[in-house]
Amino acid sequence: MNYYIEVIIPLSLPKTFTYRISEAEFQYIQKGMRVAVPFGKNKIYTALVLDLHQNAPTLYEAKEIHQIIDETPIVRPEQLAHWDWIASYYMCSLGEVYRCAMPSALLLESETVISSMPNTVVNQSDLTDDEFVVYEALQNQAVLKIQDVVSIVHKKNVWPVLQSLINKQVIGIHEEVASTYKPKLTRYIRLSPTYQEQANLISLLDSIQRAVKQKELLLHFFQLQATSTQPVSVKQLIASSGASSANIKSLIDKGILEEFHLQTDRVSFSSNQKDIQLQLSAAQELALKAIQNELTKHTVVLLHGITGSGKTEVYIKLIDSYLILDKQVVFLVPEIALTTQLVSRLTTYFGNKVAVFHSKYSNNERVEVWNQVLQNSPKAQIVIGARSALFLPFTALGLVLIDEEHEQTFKQQDPAPRYHARDAAIVLATLHQAKVVLGSATPSIETYYNTEKGKYGKVLLSERYGTASLPDIELIDLKDAYFRKKMKGHFSLQLIEAITTAVGAGEQVILFQNRRGFSPILSCDTCGHVPHCIQCDVSLTFHKQKNQLRCHYCGYSMANPSSCHACSSAHLSTKGFGTEQIQQELNVLFPDLKIGRMDQDTTGGKYGFETLLDQFKNRELNILVGTQMLAKGLDFEHVSLVGIMNADALLYHPDFRAFERSYQLLIQVAGRSGRSERKGKVLIQTYTPNHPIIQQVCSNDYVGMYLEQSKERQVFQYPPFYKLIKITLKHRDYDTLKQGAMWMYQMAKQNLQLPVLGPEEPVISRIRNEYLRVILIKIPEKRSLLATKKTVQKIVDSFERIGQFKAIKVALNVDHY
Repeated sequence: MNYYIEVIIPLSLPKTFTYRISEAEFQYIQKGMRVAVPFGKNKIYTALVLDLHQNAPTLYEAKEIHQIIDETPIVRPEQLAHWDWIASYYMCSLGEVYRCAMPSALLLESETVISSMPNTVVNQSDLTDDEFVVYEALQNQAVLKIQDVVSIVHKKNVWPVLQSLINKQVIGIHEEVASTYKPKLTRYIRLSPTYQEQANLISLLDSIQRAVKQKELLLHFFQLQATSTQPVSVKQLIASSGASSANIKSLIDKGILEEFHLQTDRVSFSSNQKDIQLQLSAAQELALKAIQNELTKHTVVLLHGITGSGKTEVYIKLIDSYLILDKQVVFLVPEIALTTQLVSRLTTYFGNKVAVFHSKYSNNERVEVWNQVLQNSPKAQIVIGARSALFLPFTALGLVLIDEEHEQTFKQQDPAPRYHARDAAIVLATLHQAKVVLGSATPSIETYYNTEKGKYGKVLLSERYGTASLPDIELIDLKDAYFRKKMKGHFSLQLIEAITTAVGAGEQVILFQNRRGFSPILSCDTCGHVPHCIQCDVSLTFHKQKNQLRCHYCGYSMANPSSCHACSSAHLSTKGFGTEQIQQELNVLFPDLKIGRMDQDTTGGKYGFETLLDQFKNRELNILVGTQMLAKGLDFEHVSLVGIMNADALLYHPDFRAFERSYQLLIQVAGRSGRSERKGKVLIQTYTPNHPIIQQVCSNDYVGMYLEQSKERQVFQYPPFYKLIKITLKHRDYDTLKQGAMWMYQMAKQNLQLPVLGPEEPVISRIRNEYLRVILIKIPEKRSLLATKKTVQKIVDSFERIGQFKAIKVALNVDHY
């Protein structure tokens, strides 16, 4: 009798695959375990077992598996159901979801390994110089990897050399799978059992009377042992005694001390916990009770709390009520930058019950969190993370918290799966029978619409915590300021005066400009030429610090030209401004102040955000200039002034959500001001002070914005009244793409009987040497979404079968906003 397993392979393939196993393996393997399987000619991949059965595949002969990797399942049934929903809803393959969901250290792929052929007599004179170097290297070590051969022969393409050696039967190549995860082992020491008895210990101390350093080292060891119940680590002993590793080694060599290793966690927050009693205000207490009441009636509840209202304290109390029930909690935040402050606040109350999971953590750290969550470890009762934390193997999930739920960074754009973490989290919670709390001062229109329809519960928290009040918002008309010559660079005199006053009073200032770099455009004053990216249809941004022009889409860069490339004129000037230029102007205006900048260029590395936030929190910086990273949930008690350099840049973005996003971003930035006793102030520089959105920001009128935007969206057939599917087509040849896009549009128009827009060139119509075309399909609420998706998928499948369009890349994006 034959036995088979159905597996997912971490590739963009539309189906699962069947492999043959033995009866013993059939009894051992469980769903959710990893197996290494051969795929293609010679590659080995980490596949995940979906099912076990006895049905042979009809279209191909099933191969045998390479090896079983796990002893127990590392993926739970709820996860598999969740992945299946994501693949179905967001129109991607299960393999793409699997690759995205698993930490890369758990997705082992085979590597080509080269070894010398045994029992082969090699005539060295027949070998070329490159071949001899590889042969000689194999005499010194058993195996070489491709990368080793590249560095040995100093060539990028080494396959001709290897092929020649294979033909001469000098080497053989095979695929090898190796785990990249290694547990962290800490080196500890203990006293040898021989000297545990009192008499032996006294004679030992007498025998090392003259070895002063060794005696001191032993006394320090006894001291550490007496003051702690934990074993003594080598690191601890060196720190307390000031001895060297050589001193410890000599005691180990003499058999006085023994060394041993224990597995420890790479990340621990046990030292952060403090015994603090959290006191909620009357408004927070009411909000907490209202949330708990709403959660008895709804799976999802929106906490609509103004900026600075103390939503985090309400979350902490809510988390506490679920931890008492032995439930796990996942806390999603839109930016990695936000985890820093949140971790320090939550670990103060919950200590080592908190785990963190996001892409700035190393592979090994992420695998440890994965295992802790899977085992329902006390060290991972609360998981804080960006959208990827959603894929962890929760065993007892009770609550999902999504802070700043309106943020567009919860939506993954590339690569597939192009999922929205908020919507996927609600489905995950349903699978676990858990509850979801969405928090925001400026909820997305879709979420607010769901509360108005009664689908979600809603709780309002409309006053700031403690004695803090909402900041005063003032508008500065830039047209008038320039006309009256009341500007210095990009700063109005009113803003300069407000900065001087705030800093003079010992307060801090935040300045917001949602563009990084020095200037978005460098142009020639003589002929008007603007340097463009050679691979994208976009102008290059000038970065003064590195003195280069850089493309923010593909990373292409060039040195800052001294003359125009078109007419050789030396008269070049910059147009527009970014955070780098604001920082430079501030250094001139306020030479004595310390000015920091927070954008993608200054926050690289694992601790980039943390370092900058700590500097600002500890008042080492007077002014912080930044992009939208600053706008999201950060809490600085000494900030009394926020300046928005140019509000108009946000308003005129070609997107149906431009006004909503502008309102959200301006309110969020304004909310960083006046979060303690001192009343805050916000100055908004704009050319359009009478614009409805700017006026709604000044009056903090969210409901007015919601009503106005939802009316417009209903008229023009946009969410939340219509669902959207965006089809993006990419190809290097402009004409082929144009023909393919038109074919796709006509087929969609004929088969769907729905509003179809396109095929349009997006604002940036070429990225990385590929031209783009976009088609937008609008689906009304009453129309079946599943049936429409099936039709769209059939159209895409037919399109990919047409010979001339095979090379066109097609990306489907459901709810692309």
